[in-house]
Amino acid sequence: MNKPLRRVAVFCGLLVLALLLRDNWLQYVRADELSTHATNKRVQIERYANPRGNIIVDGKPITGSVDSKDEYYKFKRTYVDGPMWAPVTGYASQAYDANQIEKIEDGILTGNDDRLFFDRTLAMFTGEQKKGGDVVTTLSGAAQKAAYEGLGDKTGAVVAIEPKTGKILALASTPSYDPSTFAGYSRKDEKAWVALRDDKRKPMQNRALREIYPPGSVFKVVTAAAALENGNITDINKATDTPEGWKIPLSTIPMKNHAQGCANASLNRALEISCNSVFAKLGDEIGVKKMNEMAEKFGFNAEQFVPVRSAASVFDKAAERGGNAQAAIGQFNTATTPLQMAMVTAAIANDGKLMKPYMIDELRAPNLDVLKKNEPEEMSQPVSPENAQLLQQMMENVVTNGTGGRADVKMDGVKVGGKTGTAQHGENNAKRPYAWFISYAKTDQGSPVAVAVIVEDAAGVSREDISGGGLAAPIARNVMKAVLKGQG
Repeated sequence: MNKPLRRVAVFCGLLVLALLLRDNWLQYVRADELSTHATNKRVQIERYANPRGNIIVDGKPITGSVDSKDEYYKFKRTYVDGPMWAPVTGYASQAYDANQIEKIEDGILTGNDDRLFFDRTLAMFTGEQKKGGDVVTTLSGAAQKAAYEGLGDKTGAVVAIEPKTGKILALASTPSYDPSTFAGYSRKDEKAWVALRDDKRKPMQNRALREIYPPGSVFKVVTAAAALENGNITDINKATDTPEGWKIPLSTIPMKNHAQGCANASLNRALEISCNSVFAKLGDEIGVKKMNEMAEKFGFNAEQFVPVRSAASVFDKAAERGGNAQAAIGQFNTATTPLQMAMVTAAIANDGKLMKPYMIDELRAPNLDVLKKNEPEEMSQPVSPENAQLLQQMMENVVTNGTGGRADVKMDGVKVGGKTGTAQHGENNAKRPYAWFISYAKTDQGSPVAVAVIVEDAAGVSREDISGGGLAAPIARNVMKAVLKGQG
């Protein structure tokens, strides 16, 4: 072979080698990346080529699929009571992808999960239509309805947890949206998406999991837990050495109380009437390090996955004395999700043991075989059983004799513990305050439910009438009653 032909042959060989390398690089190394790429429409088309599996509550589907009459996307997602369940399900849209459970468990719902390989293979031989699996939730339909209807036209959120297991029983957020309005690929769906995206009320924001708020006085139960665990308080009915004008450290400003009779009030009495001075002084005595340790045992400063990701609640571990004293009453930089405060309440109701919260009970194949079963998992033990029972005693006193009376379910054999909170915020506290309420119901069999409620805004309610006991406590009561009646 002459020299020019040899060069051409070598060059062609290099081209073939480059082609083989490129082909293998695309097919094996970048296969997953390309198959899930946002601009790969084949993935979306295949996702909606068959009916999706369903998300199940109380044994019934709260989702469905219908023929969308579209040339490419054959089936469109539908929702039962979409606005009520949107914070749980999320959305699945032909044009705008998916989120929350619809996204996290997309493989199961579409039938593309590796665990459903046998079902897909069998369908190929039998000629049956490919089917997706189901996601069975831990949610209670009655509790969710009570939460959603209780919020009504208010802006806010509710989370209810079963303390002994960590199962989420209700997860409501308002204002909400109907995922079915943009489930398709039409101009109508686009118009609905844009309207929701640009809505200043943020209806697509999951306030139960993704918003953090100043907790105000509901955080005092965490400070009380830290005081008991660290030995700063050994007798909850003993007077504390707290002057009425107790001054914030590193400042000349006295801590303001909104209740009468806070001077030297016992821990029990201070929680009952919500004395800022007692809890701020306790926070200073405990110190920022131990306050932070207690907050983190309850779950602060870490994201939670239920499996939908929840924003991390915040306790400032680097605060100076003045900031720590204010943080101990739920002010300064302290901020929390409603889920986090439900976790705090659930741990106290469960004799100090915090169970990891979750809202997917099991994943099922189309033939109803269980692919995965989630089991209760202990997350931490923030307080001892003895101290948890003291906290219960104080929280029950808040409902019996204090500001939480409207949360009492008034059912035989049921005790209710709770704590109110009215959280100031904005520059110079100029914005309308948030109304909080945390509570649990307890029977002789233990506590079946713990609830956290926040009312961010309530139209038509004057600033002076905004309170946790007035706005949030009745919602918590109705959620607890729904769970208790479901057990009867």
